[in-house]
Amino acid sequence: MTDQLQGRAAEPPRRPALSPSRASDFKQCPLLYRFRAIDRLPEPSSPAQVRGTLVHAALEQLYSLPAADRGPATAMSLIEPAWERVAVERPDFAAEFAPELRAEMLEQAGKLLSGYYRLEDPTRFDPQSCEQRVEVELADGTLLRGFVDRIDVAPTGEMRVVDYKTGKAPPAARALAEAKAMFQMKFYAVALLRSRDVLPARLRLIYLADGQVLDYSPDLDELIRFEKTLMAMWRAIQAAGQTGDFRPMPSRMCDWCAHHEHCPVFGGTPPPYPGWPQVTEPAA
Repeated sequence: MTDQLQGRAAEPPRRPALSPSRASDFKQCPLLYRFRAIDRLPEPSSPAQVRGTLVHAALEQLYSLPAADRGPATAMSLIEPAWERVAVERPDFAAEFAPELRAEMLEQAGKLLSGYYRLEDPTRFDPQSCEQRVEVELADGTLLRGFVDRIDVAPTGEMRVVDYKTGKAPPAARALAEAKAMFQMKFYAVALLRSRDVLPARLRLIYLADGQVLDYSPDLDELIRFEKTLMAMWRAIQAAGQTGDFRPMPSRMCDWCAHHEHCPVFGGTPPPYPGWPQVTEPAA
């Protein structure tokens, strides 16, 4: 679920941290990272984002019920309440959509939830947690922060990390979308390895729109190398943050960027750099 639609951007200022979405932004385009993480420029909510938010909220609520009550009909009944909750939490984006588009999004969310039952049977297991916040400081001080869609722990202790994908990437961007998804999953695996001292046995991506499940089993050496990549990325972000030198990196992903008017590549001018966030957190 995207940070903007979950209302997390409205939380009080906290110590800057690396999240999967912001790390992907910096990899894609440092200037995009600045626009989203530092300038916090507004972006229009797309129907796909709202639809994904509804599906995630409904699945979270579904797994809060006893296993025997998690049938398809129950899942369908959770879509409308999910919209009502999201509309209360984020009336700004809820007001963007006309009633007919809202009805279409609810219908599409229902189709995605219906298809979910062909990929997993939620009546046969109990997750350890859903929408779990993870936050951990790495050895060099890099702070990782994120929300995991679902964490499953087997009776024998093996951990499975699950992420739901509700959108279809355009064909031209499919490979990039899949690489971004696996980057996100490895990020969560590192965060859980360091916060729980447990190596996730499986990373599972559930593509609801495509009806596919992708499982991947990381090894410890791989995650240690990836952890070093995250540390190096955070050092690069901090270095850019001190000078404000977040440079654009043009790619085919620019076609989907909402910030052309502020991007030099498209003749725009970025807003004055506000400086790296300075946050003083109270002592624990």
